[in-house]
Amino acid sequence: MSEIILIAALCLLAGLAAGALIFVLARPRTAETDRAAVEGLAQVNARIDAMGSWLHKTQGQLQQTVHERLDAVSQYLGESVKTSTKHTTEHLQQLHARLAVIDSAQKNITDLAAQVSLLQNVLSNKQSRGAFGQAQLESIVADVLPQGAYEFQYTLKNKSRPDCAIFMPDSGPLIIDAKFPLEAMTAWRAAATEEERKQAAQRVKHDITKHISDIAEKYLIPGETQDIALMFIPSESVYADLHERFDDIVQRAQRARVMIVSPTLMVMAIQVLKQVRKDAQMREATDQIRGEVGHMLKDVGLLAERVRKLQTHFGQANTDIEVILTSTGRIEKRATKIEELEFDGEPPSAEIIQAPIRKLEAGE
Repeated sequence: MSEIILIAALCLLAGLAAGALIFVLARPRTAETDRAAVEGLAQVNARIDAMGSWLHKTQGQLQQTVHERLDAVSQYLGESVKTSTKHTTEHLQQLHARLAVIDSAQKNITDLAAQVSLLQNVLSNKQSRGAFGQAQLESIVADVLPQGAYEFQYTLKNKSRPDCAIFMPDSGPLIIDAKFPLEAMTAWRAAATEEERKQAAQRVKHDITKHISDIAEKYLIPGETQDIALMFIPSESVYADLHERFDDIVQRAQRARVMIVSPTLMVMAIQVLKQVRKDAQMREATDQIRGEVGHMLKDVGLLAERVRKLQTHFGQANTDIEVILTSTGRIEKRATKIEELEFDGEPPSAEIIQAPIRKLEAGE
């Protein structure tokens, strides 16, 4: 824009000079007109020179301003590029981190899917499912109770071998069974029609009722086991479906003194049994402490009697010491009197010397 202004100013000056020249040439030539023309041309030249100087100065300032603007723009562009590069690098690093997290999550999902497939294969086989329930029960019991408080595959007097027996203080063991019939529940869940669901429900009632009867018959032995037994279901969802859809089976199990428990309830039951055993041990320890305290009281009584006897001996010894001190004082007095005797002339006779000794022996 400034360059355009400069060019326009130059054109204007050139136009003024040309107009002045045409004006001078167009007038009739006289001495005065020549002189005026020369003065006009001189003024125009002076103005052109002044304008040229101003234009040159302005062009220098314009170039300096342009250079400063270009430097500022270059610096700003450099900082912007540097900042953008830094932000881009940070965003790429965050993107890589998120991609790593996504890869890890995808790997975990793949592993979980493989584990679920393996678990499904295990649960589809009756023997594998029984081993799975047994392993879960053993893990729960062994994590809470100490060694010796339980036994797996314990043999009863009727030759039955329950999955787990927990020994209770002052009574028989508590029996736990982990062989839950899951096939009927699986068929009931997989039923597509109402008719299939009814048939599967009848099978569920039949299988679980039979299993409850078997537990009550084999593991509830009067005088040998507890009055109740536990039927362990290694699935919270199956336990919830059983209580929600088959409440009559749950009631029948309670009447048969067979308690149906899930893994969570089993953990709580084992914790309660642990506390019961601890209370029994504390009661036994209390009886032992009471007996030991009785023995200590007896020993304290004997010690007090012996101290009293020792006190009597000390009193007699004090009396004897006082008597001895009294005799010693008398002896000191007699010795002092003997030292104070003055012997003039002949020495004292044996009678005079022995008289104090006889008084001392007499106890005077």
